[in-house]
Amino acid sequence: MRRITRFAALTALAASCDAQAFGDLADVTVIDRDTGAALSTYYARGECWVAGTPGHRYAVEIRNHSSGRLLAVTSVDGVNVLSGATAGWDQAGYVFDAGEHYQVTGWRKSNAEVAAFVFTDLTNSYAARTGRPANVGVIGVALFRERRPPRVYLVPQVEPLRSAQAPPAAADRAGAPPTGAPSAGAPTASAPPASAAAPGAAPSGGARVGAEEAGSIAHTPAAVAAPVQPDTRLGTGHGEREYSYVVDTEFRRMQREPNEVIRIRYDSFENLVAMGIVQPGDGAAPVPNPFPRSHERRYVPDPPG
Repeated sequence: MRRITRFAALTALAASCDAQAFGDLADVTVIDRDTGAALSTYYARGECWVAGTPGHRYAVEIRNHSSGRLLAVTSVDGVNVLSGATAGWDQAGYVFDAGEHYQVTGWRKSNAEVAAFVFTDLTNSYAARTGRPANVGVIGVALFRERRPPRVYLVPQVEPLRSAQAPPAAADRAGAPPTGAPSAGAPTASAPPASAAAPGAAPSGGARVGAEEAGSIAHTPAAVAAPVQPDTRLGTGHGEREYSYVVDTEFRRMQREPNEVIRIRYDSFENLVAMGIVQPGDGAAPVPNPFPRSHERRYVPDPPG
């Protein structure tokens, strides 16, 4: 049993918009933390895209709407957000109880701190600075269902056959066969339940433990993007340290491969227009804000420098 990092949802969370969420087992939304808004979604070439603003902090909000616990192994730019290792499905992630949600706001540094996710140029991204620029521009969430405890079946004790026969005198009067030969209406011993008759076989009416649902892994074709200069592509930087508390827990995966993989591509709005993901003019004009000062800081900012 592997130890998995679990979150403690102790902070206020921004509301997610269903129209901008991804996933079946869980909703995954990218939140611009500097504005508090969910990033607009664009569907193109079989993939989902969002447009980030350089310099803005962001979060990956995950909301479990399945009926059981989920493990969410989360990666940004091909890097596991908990360990900093090149991402793989078999690594640690965040565990969500049914109905819980949480914002993954940065690269985890300890059980109490993260380094904030910040949209930045590719060369300044954490992946590029650690020598792994090949997968910059993608957010991934691999979801695993939890393996349920083994079911316990009680095999009913079968009474001896003679206990179900008529008394000897009545049997003789009825012309019953000799003792030890079952009458036509006498019950016979039935086969034990599948769980007892064949260890490891699937119980009747259910599925084998640990494989109750086949993995629904989402495979999407690679996007064929228009040329974009590498130095203008958007990546995720290693921002300032922030408080973010988690505790450890244990989680047994139902299967080795994820039940669902959610993939979200991102880049700057200008690059999405250049690649043809966004049509010129889509969202280009700013939306009038009746409360333009509504996103001011509530507390004292740090001094310059």
